[in-house]
Amino acid sequence: MKQHLSFLLVLLAVLSQATPNWASSILIPMDDQQSNHLKAYGIAYKILKDDMEVDWLLNYRGGSFMVKQTQAAETECRVRGVSFEVISDAKAASIKQQLADPDLNMNVVTLQKAAKIIVYSPIKVSPAEFENTDAVLLVLTYAEIPYEVIYDEEVLKGDLPKYDWLHLHHEDFTGQYGRNIHRQSLADIKVQEDIARKYGYSKVSQMKLAVAKGIKEFCAGGGYLFAMCSAAETLDIALAAEGVDIVSSAYDGDGVDPDAQEKLDFTKTLAFGNFTLEADNGYRGFSTFSDINSAGARGYDQPSGFFELFNFSAKWDVIPSMLTQNHENIIKEFFGQTTAFRKGAVKPSSLVMGEGKTSDRYIYGEVGRGQWTFYGGHDPEGTRGGGFRNPTDLKLHPHSAGYRLILNNVLFPSARKKKRKT
Repeated sequence: MKQHLSFLLVLLAVLSQATPNWASSILIPMDDQQSNHLKAYGIAYKILKDDMEVDWLLNYRGGSFMVKQTQAAETECRVRGVSFEVISDAKAASIKQQLADPDLNMNVVTLQKAAKIIVYSPIKVSPAEFENTDAVLLVLTYAEIPYEVIYDEEVLKGDLPKYDWLHLHHEDFTGQYGRNIHRQSLADIKVQEDIARKYGYSKVSQMKLAVAKGIKEFCAGGGYLFAMCSAAETLDIALAAEGVDIVSSAYDGDGVDPDAQEKLDFTKTLAFGNFTLEADNGYRGFSTFSDINSAGARGYDQPSGFFELFNFSAKWDVIPSMLTQNHENIIKEFFGQTTAFRKGAVKPSSLVMGEGKTSDRYIYGEVGRGQWTFYGGHDPEGTRGGGFRNPTDLKLHPHSAGYRLILNNVLFPSARKKKRKT
């Protein structure tokens, strides 16, 4: 009996040496079989943070991830409630061979290093209660992806090159404090005025222009910029209006340049051109910034339709393919101070990745050595109540296709860079 047992142990040892990798990969599906799409991105980021690579399987089961099998990775998936499959080396090789087929619109992109993430937000310096509905802050926290918060002072000090990925949300870079009812509190405004004085600017609008230029320089130097809602619109307005007073006396004590519209320089912007500034309706009165915003004076309307993601070549247009990975290509519309982008205002150099019936919702571009993505609207699952926006509980939306687009951008800088062909 002992000899028989010894023989079995030796046989098992030999077999384990002969086939050491029979189950050496973990597949994290991102189709309808995934129990938590949003937290799956957090698993991918955690693995990158642990100095391991992640294969992003473009257009395979909703843009699945494949990683080396480890007990730690399995445990993370179980703890976070993320679906996974342990597969053999042969199965992993078969999947990659399938994705390499030139007749299939699929590809493998290897993610190599976790990006160092920062979020530009007034919560760094003031209460800014409105920021508790910032979709990126919400989803980074829910997906358990670490980030740091910065604001104007860090940009002015030149700290941006320390990071890889920068997010801008519901911000006003024109120095008009959001031009929306209760958008910013008096405390928020005072903090910006104090920062402007500290750095020698006589107006907040001048300080915000310097910040906008710093953000553009960060992107041109090789950084990744992701902006949503009014930040996308007002960043370009500020850049186009350099040296031109577009801020009324209600905000800074002197009037608007009467020739401001004619003096705008669209060559300085990232995404938009051929836009017209909107007149101001008074301090703390509702007003849009320009006709870049396709929603115009409707402002925070309730969602009423859908927008569609474009289908790119995963082998030739790798970047937009990464940024549009999803288990759904029809996305529920959502609104914000800047809801979507008027088609006539989007520069031809900007790549449209998602559009509604009358507007562009999701666009991408390159400047210098860096890339940017602008996403219209405020919160992909946002609702309103009592006249104000309510914070979204992402536990109720673990499969949000709208939020997946945000997280695609978070992983994007971890990929080997491949320029698009079209």
